[in-house]
Amino acid sequence: MMVRNSFLIIFLLINISFYSNDLFSQGQNRIIQLSGVVVGEDSISGVGGVHIYVPAAGRGTTSNPYGYFAMPVLASDSIIVSAVGYQKQNFIMPGDKGESVTLIIELKPDTTILPELEIFPYPTEDLFKKAVLAIELPNRKDLENLDKSLNKDMLRKMYANQPMSANMNYKYFMDQQMLSTSQKYQLPSNPLLNPFAWVKFIKAIKRGDFKKKD
Repeated sequence: MMVRNSFLIIFLLINISFYSNDLFSQGQNRIIQLSGVVVGEDSISGVGGVHIYVPAAGRGTTSNPYGYFAMPVLASDSIIVSAVGYQKQNFIMPGDKGESVTLIIELKPDTTILPELEIFPYPTEDLFKKAVLAIELPNRKDLENLDKSLNKDMLRKMYANQPMSANMNYKYFMDQQMLSTSQKYQLPSNPLLNPFAWVKFIKAIKRGDFKKKD
C-alpha cells in the first residue's frame, strides 16, 4: 500500500511540473494581434493574395485586394510572407512591441530569366526543308485559277472587247459637240477625201474591228 501511494505521489508531482512549465512557456509566448498592409515596389498600391503564415503552427491568412491582413500570432513566432512573382520574406515576431502590432510590408519583385530554348519539329534541318517543300497549299486550285485569269493574252482580249465607259461616252459626246459647233457655218467635209480618216480606217481593218464577233 505504501509503495502504491509513493508511485501516485511521484506521478502527481511530474504532472504538476509539466503543467507549470506549460504555463511558464505560455507566459513567455503571449498572443499578439498582428495586422498590416502589403504593398508593391512602388510603396503605394496594395498587393492582394499574399500569404502570411506561421509554418511551425500551421496557421496563417491572406491579404485582401487592398493588401490588408490581420491574424493572431505568438511572440517569437517565425512568420513568412510569400506571393507569386515576389521574393519570399520572413521575420521573427518580437515580444516587446505590445499586444497589437501593425506593419507595412514592402514586397520586392522576383524576376527569373529563363535560358533560351529552341524547339524543332524535325530532328535535322534537311528533313525540315524537305517537309516544307512537300507541303501542298489548300488553295492551290485557287492560285491556278488566278494565274489563268491574269493571263496576258486573255487580259488583252478582254481590253479590246471592253465597251466604252461612262467617261469615254461623255468625252465622245463633247468632242462631237465641239466638232458640230466648229463646223456650224462651214460646208460639210467629205470623209472620203480626208487622209486621216483613211489612216484610221486601214488601222481598224488590220485590228479586225470589222470581223464578226462571236
